[in-house]
Amino acid sequence: MTAPAETLLVLTNLPDADSAKQVARQLVEQRLAACVNILPACTSVYRWNDAVESATEVPVLIKTTLARYPALQAALTELHPYELPEIIAVPLHEGLPAYLAWVGAETTEQHP
Repeated sequence: MTAPAETLLVLTNLPDADSAKQVARQLVEQRLAACVNILPACTSVYRWNDAVESATEVPVLIKTTLARYPALQAALTELHPYELPEIIAVPLHEGLPAYLAWVGAETTEQHP
């Protein structure tokens, strides 16, 4: 069973729903993520190259484990269309034990 401290919520934004779906499917197919939630588009305001910019982006929430995070980060960096993608991992300290165990089982490289 995966301990809560070993489960991560990874956040990123993609430019549109199609790229979000493609990235989500690949991460789940490769067992780097147990689940990816694709949220409705939002407006992001940020500074880039000394200018304040804004863009419509699609946020995604990725559930994985600490053990799979390095491979997930590498894959997400490769798949992501942005020059500098936002990839933030937040450890989960609490959660439904059965759900956290499911995340661990679904992200195991050698799945039974």
